[in-house]
Amino acid sequence: MTFVHDISQRLEDNREKIKSWMMEKRSEVPIPIYGSVDIRDAGWKIAVVDANHFPAGFNNTSPEDEPHLSALLSNHILRKHEGCTWVHLYPESHTRNPGYIENVATIKRLIESGGFRCTVGSPELEGHGSLDGISGPLKLDEVILDGDILRINGKKPDLILLNNDLTEGVVGGISSSQVSPPPHMGWQRRRKSEHYACLQKYVDEIATMLEIDSWHLMTDWFVSEDKCLELETCRKKLAEEVDYFLACIKERYDELGIDQEPVAFIKNDRGTYGLGIMAVKAGEELLHLSNRKFKRLMYSKGGLEVENFLIQEGVPTALHGEGGAPVEPVVYLVDGEAASWFYRTNPKKGDMENLNSPSAQFLPYSEVGGIFGKHAHGWHALVAELSMLAMGEESAKQENA
Repeated sequence: MTFVHDISQRLEDNREKIKSWMMEKRSEVPIPIYGSVDIRDAGWKIAVVDANHFPAGFNNTSPEDEPHLSALLSNHILRKHEGCTWVHLYPESHTRNPGYIENVATIKRLIESGGFRCTVGSPELEGHGSLDGISGPLKLDEVILDGDILRINGKKPDLILLNNDLTEGVVGGISSSQVSPPPHMGWQRRRKSEHYACLQKYVDEIATMLEIDSWHLMTDWFVSEDKCLELETCRKKLAEEVDYFLACIKERYDELGIDQEPVAFIKNDRGTYGLGIMAVKAGEELLHLSNRKFKRLMYSKGGLEVENFLIQEGVPTALHGEGGAPVEPVVYLVDGEAASWFYRTNPKKGDMENLNSPSAQFLPYSEVGGIFGKHAHGWHALVAELSMLAMGEESAKQENA
């Protein structure tokens, strides 16, 4: 079944109407400076399956997209932070991850191309004069905490650009400065489920405009709260919830003639770099977890306790690369606009599995857009930009909480 693909002309026919609607909605919420989303395209459903407020893969985007990315960053910064000339980039402390360091180096290059001075560093990286990225060393600047003010080489920057998800809490000096994204959107407060709750209304509105069921543009999901999985009673309750969820999905598949066995992805409701994720076809699988799988499911960055789980409908990919390897689009957005794509592929995984593992490969749009990008500037861009609207609404709610 390829329902969504089959009605692509309907999307094009409503392009101007969608553009006007999107402008109106963006004016109502604080649109993030940047973000990224993972998308699953099954043909009959195209949906965001993960949304990141602190994207860490700019190094995988296409070089020819850099002028556009840089211009969007510049426009956002000057609009939101009038008079800004100096941006300080505050990264994670991944000193041994050359891919992440290359991501930071790419963001720095984009900021500088927009006409800003850009420094990089954090107190946590003190003692590291530079970090080794894929293309070479990334120079770090001296960052100290002066009371509650962050100073770089003794001076205060105009803007701190966070590329740190704050799982372990707000770092010193951040809250007293102009910061983007806002610290309240870190994983110390944010939940994946809050994103999907905000996203639903935008998907419903756009689906009404396109005269389709919003089910085709969003995964089914629910949150299982307060599950201490060390206890058998908690595991049994979660298993019952998962079985009911899978039965509901199976009923919908049967109604639509979708020949697919439903799968539920169980995720920590907070950010985990693709860890803390497990796919099951029956709740019973949760009652017989190996020690390794149990530890993986309970993984949380910083060792924080896992209590709530997002249970999400698994969406198979209809996109395949060399040797039949499954492929999923990853969209990078700046100022709410889908601005660059790359494609995650993993020859060791199947169509329904989580592709975000050490065996994953990243293919830039410039190389494979002709193969996988048929819907990139249509459905993929649409659901990605809806996700940024939802992220803006999340931010507004967090700020007022």
